[in-house]
Amino acid sequence: MSKLYLVPTPIGNLKDITFRAIDVLKDVDLILAEDTRTSGKLLKHFEISTPMQSHHMHNEHKTVESVLQKLKAGTTIALISDAGTPAISDPGFLLSRACIKNDIEIECLPGATAFVPALVNSGLPNDKFVFEGFLPVKKGRQTRLLLLAEETRTMIFYESPHKLVKTLGHFCEYFGEDRLVSVSRELTKLYEETVRGTVKEVLEYYTNKPPKGEIVIVVNGKK
Repeated sequence: MSKLYLVPTPIGNLKDITFRAIDVLKDVDLILAEDTRTSGKLLKHFEISTPMQSHHMHNEHKTVESVLQKLKAGTTIALISDAGTPAISDPGFLLSRACIKNDIEIECLPGATAFVPALVNSGLPNDKFVFEGFLPVKKGRQTRLLLLAEETRTMIFYESPHKLVKTLGHFCEYFGEDRLVSVSRELTKLYEETVRGTVKEVLEYYTNKPPKGEIVIVVNGKK
């Protein structure tokens, strides 16, 4: 029977892939990859020869219908992103929703995702939290920050290294300089780093030491 598997891939350290994920990627008929070049390196490392097809944020609206037809015809498909769990700030939601509407079975494997270790490692409350992903770049950014300034739960954001200082500056402005924050970058990789402190302190740190790599920001909620 046809099935869509959502398969997490390592966010840095290749040892973080699960045995089950490897088995699924070897057994399915087709792998949908965010970037076939990036995923090709992963598949080669684990000696996985399953055919790949491109499926990313710029073409997923167009490819969902053709993927559905393959699934309806009995094809088993695995969806992977460049790193982490599909649909978490990556493609996956549109296809999952389409499968549900068409009574096609979906199975999501547990595995790597960046925000969980960043949250647990932050030292900030994690009994209740809200995942915000990437903030709007321009339109709607101020409105979102004004709303989040009143959020009492711990907040989690993704950010690119060249925008981190700007975003921390906005946090100073909207959340206050004394709000506690934790910035994790290069999680699971050789130069993994977590910097904790007030927004002002962390902003000063990264102003003097421009960051590199993928970044997760964890911010304490309003007290």
